[in-house]
Amino acid sequence: MSVHEMPGLLLDADMSGIDGIDTSAMGLDEVDLFGDPVITRPPPSKQLRMRVDELRARGCCQAIAWSRQGTIASVSKDADSIDLRFLRCHPDTGAWDLSAPTPCSVLSPVQSGVPIVHLAWAPTSSPELAVIDAAGRISILSFSITLNRPYNTRKWDADVVDDLHAVVGCYWLPLITPGRQFHVMYGPAVWSQSEYKYENTIIASSGPWHPNSGKSALLCVTAGGFLKLLFSQNNNRIEETSLELESVTSSDDLITHASICSDKQWLLIALATSSRQLRIVRVQVQWGTPLPADKQAQAPPGSIHLSPSLAEKNVAVTSWFQHGPGESAADMSMAQLSHIEMLPSIQGNNSAETPPVVLTVRSHVPQEGSLYNQECQSIVDRWEVLNEQPQTLHNAFGQLNSKSTTSQLPPMTRLRKLDSIVVPKVVVSIHTMQLGKVICFAFSDGTVQYRDRVTMNEMYNEHNVNSIMSPHQVGFQFTNETPCLQAAFSPTNCSFVQICEDASIKWNKLHYPMENATTALQGHQYSAILAALSISISPAAYHQMNCDDILAIARPFTQKQDFAYAWIRSIINMVKVPVDYSEESHHDQLVRNHHLQFCLSILNHLGFHGEFQPRSFGGKFAMLALNVRNIVILITIANNTPVNLKEKLSPLDDPEVVEALAGCAKWAVDLLSWLSDCIFGLLNDSTFRSMLEDQRQFPELSTYMQSRGDVSLHLLLCSSTRGFLSAACRRLVHLEALSNRAIQYYERVLAQTLQGGDTAARPTHVLYFAYMKMHRATSSSLIKVAEFDKLVAALSTEIRTSYQKTLAGLAARSQQDPKSSQQQGQDQLVKRAQAHAELDMLLAGNPPLAFREMLLRFFKTNVQAFKAQTDPAKLYFANFELLEVDDDPRSLARRKAKGEYIDVFKRVALVNGNKGGEGEDAPGPQWRRCARCASVMEDVQGNRPGFTFVLAQQRKCSCGGNWGLLPKGPLVN
Repeated sequence: MSVHEMPGLLLDADMSGIDGIDTSAMGLDEVDLFGDPVITRPPPSKQLRMRVDELRARGCCQAIAWSRQGTIASVSKDADSIDLRFLRCHPDTGAWDLSAPTPCSVLSPVQSGVPIVHLAWAPTSSPELAVIDAAGRISILSFSITLNRPYNTRKWDADVVDDLHAVVGCYWLPLITPGRQFHVMYGPAVWSQSEYKYENTIIASSGPWHPNSGKSALLCVTAGGFLKLLFSQNNNRIEETSLELESVTSSDDLITHASICSDKQWLLIALATSSRQLRIVRVQVQWGTPLPADKQAQAPPGSIHLSPSLAEKNVAVTSWFQHGPGESAADMSMAQLSHIEMLPSIQGNNSAETPPVVLTVRSHVPQEGSLYNQECQSIVDRWEVLNEQPQTLHNAFGQLNSKSTTSQLPPMTRLRKLDSIVVPKVVVSIHTMQLGKVICFAFSDGTVQYRDRVTMNEMYNEHNVNSIMSPHQVGFQFTNETPCLQAAFSPTNCSFVQICEDASIKWNKLHYPMENATTALQGHQYSAILAALSISISPAAYHQMNCDDILAIARPFTQKQDFAYAWIRSIINMVKVPVDYSEESHHDQLVRNHHLQFCLSILNHLGFHGEFQPRSFGGKFAMLALNVRNIVILITIANNTPVNLKEKLSPLDDPEVVEALAGCAKWAVDLLSWLSDCIFGLLNDSTFRSMLEDQRQFPELSTYMQSRGDVSLHLLLCSSTRGFLSAACRRLVHLEALSNRAIQYYERVLAQTLQGGDTAARPTHVLYFAYMKMHRATSSSLIKVAEFDKLVAALSTEIRTSYQKTLAGLAARSQQDPKSSQQQGQDQLVKRAQAHAELDMLLAGNPPLAFREMLLRFFKTNVQAFKAQTDPAKLYFANFELLEVDDDPRSLARRKAKGEYIDVFKRVALVNGNKGGEGEDAPGPQWRRCARCASVMEDVQGNRPGFTFVLAQQRKCSCGGNWGLLPKGPLVN
């Protein structure tokens, strides 16, 4: 009790002599009776009291939400619209920050006095957002292309405005990949013999799911006791069905809070009523399709009409207000619910299954003007949902009835109360992570707490580098704690956004306390940081979701020169990313290696320091690799229409598609020409030649290439990038032949038309000129593409031969070692050694020593012969601005003065400030900017099926980042 709370105490008495405390420097509120300082907390704000009242009154009132693809949606201050934000890499510096808000303009106007109260994201790869108002009207927005421009796929105009329809709980069905009904969780990273070994856990996924594996469905519980199912029909039309869960006849029967989860093909629903009842309901979803239950994840034929039905079963009931001995039953604030969470059963660390749990939160906030110095607190209550084993009746009961009776009773479900948790803070958000094994609480003071799902013990609050599962264990922490009303976590759980008390939106990410990266990042601690970041980013690699906040967290470590390479090496070893493509294999396998693209995207970003700043060696290497991969994909897609769509669309009959492919062909031809010029320069470089001729100097080859900023040799030596180059060569040869045939066809049709005098049947000039453009791009190359392909093929053959000679000795030694031959076969050992060499070259390492003689021979014979077929002078003076690889100060200054940007789709120059049209009344088309690598493309919209089909492959940037729509007019950074 502080001094001012003691009755009868003379407040004007002189207390300066008590224990020598100088009370003139502190208020009496800060000194207790015995002279010890008292930590006083500021009283809760009016905004927090209003927020807690809102949480108690309505189960669905989350005004900010973060999608798996990176869009942050928040309800506007006046609650009649939503604002859209996302994390973006600043194009000037490469630093990360929160974008400016983009108002959503596709929502129908809200009803007067009916605010928007809740936002919920679907887990689909094409993000869908449910926007719910206080009357229970639901609008669904789809973000299929950009992070900040949605399309309204379900309008709420026809929904009834009724308080009984208010949504008190909602849930999106999970997704499942056909043939893979499980999830993989990487970690922990365990320190073993001077390195980290990564463990992983395979966890079965729980249904029900939408019959189409790429779609989800929204379930909503209303205050009137109905369960609504909003689902997408196979024709993409959103339909609805419902089921009455509870019969509401009075205000005591109203449902105030509800929570839904998937558990073993069932839906478990926890309902909290006004009469303080807690009910558990089990619901089964039948989609009305002829598919067997075990093949439910397969997409049914488009002709099958979905007719879902819902079946319920009440399994348990209790009271959610069961106060303990230390609580006052008369305290009405403790008798009001603010959160409810239904958590599914999970498999524990000892392989034992933990039953489902219902978790509720009751928060106490002192009233304004209270005479007592009460503290805020939250009480977390838990109930286990237990299925009792069937009981057997005594045989005597069978004699009471002559009819045949069974002695077996059906299994019963009951709720078992667990110990409550009391936290001296106000819970504003509850979030589960690590596949439900960890519960994260966000508090109103801006702090975060992690607890074990089973024991509810606190986690990640101690330093531990021997078994790492979270960045908190190695020193990462959230800083700049700001009081907030709501919080939403990122897909990776490494950052969160807050609605502050002044209604502003703040982004808070993990930080590592570090003054000097060179001295701090050494030894075991450095390895621990790499392991923690690798485990944190692994869910994004596995589920292909956004991880930009982890890139922002890792960016300060790029002060250490080898950080990017060390981190990517750790990720590749953990996720088992294929990097060895030195054997003859189809390019389709290489292109579909999304994990490799993911690693190159990280390398590309960490090597980016601004649009007009030099890239690092790894950044330039990754940028070129990602772009040539993207071009290979676009050309392949345009030339290989799916069989079931050939009658509906033909991309190569669309002029816009042909023009885009012509731009891609021009970029690819420039890349091959630039590579040729670079290797010709190496051929004439005396230092490079001496390194190939002298075995002692050869280990310095990679260091020399990095000092020159020349990535050409590594692009050719690395099997994955060499595969991309080979694929590009073959597609360029194909496009040249295609354009020749198309031009001949149209010229022949034109000649026949002119002879017959039928001018109405003349061919389309736009398409003819588009193919002429493609022909010029492919035929006017400074090098012979087919000959360059032969050069690459010859190098591949030389590398395979070198591997066979070198690794044959390794295999022979492994046969002599009985222990080695017992552990793994000869082929596996050779493949591991080969993959290790390929990984080194992918990460700018030195080529194997056995490559020295091969490279010397290759440059003296193959490169020299290829040079004789070209004109090196034309290559030397050629303009390669389209590639954006020249990063000397003069080239960067010239490009900045021009204000030119390269469209990553059409591969043409876009000029800032003059994007079509003239004058202020003609701003021209909008641009998209990649949130991760700052690349741009024109926001083109296709109406023809062929162009739309090809453009759909560009829904993401070539680096895998998401597009953000820029405002019209001059480019704004």
